[in-house]
Amino acid sequence: MSELVEFEAEPAAAMEIFGEHIEQARKYAFALARDSETFGLLGPRELPKIWSRHVINSALLVELVPDGSKVADVGSGAGLPGIPMAIARPDCHFTLIEPMERRANWLGSTITELGLENVEVLRARAEDVQRTDFDIVTARAVAALDKLLRMLTPLTRGSIHKTVLAMKGSRAPIEIEEAAPRIKRLGFLTPEIITLGLGKAPETATVVRIKLAESES
Repeated sequence: MSELVEFEAEPAAAMEIFGEHIEQARKYAFALARDSETFGLLGPRELPKIWSRHVINSALLVELVPDGSKVADVGSGAGLPGIPMAIARPDCHFTLIEPMERRANWLGSTITELGLENVEVLRARAEDVQRTDFDIVTARAVAALDKLLRMLTPLTRGSIHKTVLAMKGSRAPIEIEEAAPRIKRLGFLTPEIITLGLGKAPETATVVRIKLAESES
């Protein structure tokens, strides 16, 4: 079990973001710290920033999710950003897509531990998933945008909102430029780079939001 000596104190922003669901967020943060070493979830240097860099940072994405959306979190791994989003938005349904067996098993047991009823785990590669009705598809530290769009586009083609939310850092403009031919070929609208959490969270989140054109139904 990972050492919890350096477990980050809960930032004030956590209560603002999770509200009445804060206890689930606390249990999730603790589970991440407890199980990271055993299941290869986060590196040891990340443990002192579990709240600010991972739990809260991921939950910021819910600002971009319409009410009642069906959300797929691809390459979910430790449940980031899917589980924090699901805690903050019980009105939406989340499918955590994760190909590695031990991580998929951990996700399933953690969802049960947290009592989350709006989340399911699908052990699969994104390319093998047959559903096309996800309104929102999220990804964090999965692949460069060019490759990511090739993987994720089929999952959202049959939905209403047809939106990819890719968590990126300072390379977001470069990745958009590199992916420009694929963006055009797949029928996406102009990508947006959105910074979430300014003046609200300990660390901001940089998100590339990109939507399929309506004609791509």
